Amino acid sequence: MFKKIGPGVLVAAAFVGPGTIAVCTLAGVHFGYTLIWAVLLSILATIILQEMAGRIGVVSQSGLVDVIKKELKVDWIKKLVIIIVLGAILVGNAAYEAGNISGATLGLEGLFGQGALSPFYPLLIGCFAFLLLWFSSYKTLEKVFIGLVATMGVCFVVSAIITKPSWGEIAKGMFVPSLPEGGLLTVVALIGTTVVPYNLFLHASLAKEKWKSKDELTNVKWDTITSIGLGGLVSVAILITASAAPIENITNAMDMAKGLEPLFGKAAIYFMGIGLLAAGITSAITAPLAAAYVASSCFGWNDDMKNRKFRLVWFIVLFFGVLSLSFNFKPIEVIQFAQVANGILLPVMAILLLWIVNKKRVMGTHRNTLFQNVLGFIIVGFTIFLGTKSILKVIGLF
Repeated sequence: MFKKIGPGVLVAAAFVGPGTIAVCTLAGVHFGYTLIWAVLLSILATIILQEMAGRIGVVSQSGLVDVIKKELKVDWIKKLVIIIVLGAILVGNAAYEAGNISGATLGLEGLFGQGALSPFYPLLIGCFAFLLLWFSSYKTLEKVFIGLVATMGVCFVVSAIITKPSWGEIAKGMFVPSLPEGGLLTVVALIGTTVVPYNLFLHASLAKEKWKSKDELTNVKWDTITSIGLGGLVSVAILITASAAPIENITNAMDMAKGLEPLFGKAAIYFMGIGLLAAGITSAITAPLAAAYVASSCFGWNDDMKNRKFRLVWFIVLFFGVLSLSFNFKPIEVIQFAQVANGILLPVMAILLLWIVNKKRVMGTHRNTLFQNVLGFIIVGFTIFLGTKSILKVIGLF
């Protein structure tokens, strides 16, 4: 079973980052168990899109951008798509990298406190990510991430169980969708932090590294469902913990752990701290890695992890994250540009993904079924809504 696990683990690790943890925490605090269905919906959408991306990678033995460049025949459309992809992924991942590192920093502070060394936590995490990316191969990263995702799963699930939640309310929140007053934005946020554009590129590139034969497409599907399902379990566990926690004012997961400490002792802080540290580190590694794969495809470089240009891209993204956090530098214009670019990229990529996965010339007999296409079109509608909301929020109309 574990031999079949692969790139899906990195995808799960990428979306279960500090942003997802914060949104799930606030969803649980403000709306209880009622929005668990939204997490499950976002996981289902992620599985469908990521399975398509992984399938394209294995069948074509190319990165997603390479396939798009080959299939788009109109020159100006091809250039426009590449500009959008580069802008959203390179600038976006660099802008959000500080958030990934800050999540891991929060976990370290929960475990070791805010002492004299705490200002150096971001640099410490950045160095760890650098060493892992510089010296590791894909197979090494895969093993590391299986361990980190498993750690997240155990920590957050145990945290949920020790709060003694209402299982009846949990079942109702899962299977009886409801939208409490003021809950729409939270539903959008839950889906938006799970369906991540850069994961599509990451999955296609890593899938072709892992599997070389079309006969292994069943493994792609198994890996995607299992790994992303585990990521969804982590998200649900965080929401449940926040719902059951006997506290009101929570801004992040460590606040929740500190609130649980009087009831459950130091165990709550340790479990939450380790889980948050693992979540922050995994996202801090996958974001630069995805940016490097995208840049390599766009510029036609060799996407070998030892390639100097490949390494330069992920180093710049990682360096920007550490620098921003270390000096409390928050370039709001860059972040806003990244939000707009990602708001455009998500629906564009969902449409292109659906188009490519139905092309006989690319996929042969491994094209989408009618059922997969119906689900795909529904998800495209969702992504258009999410993208529009992201853009309107930046310009102040939402």
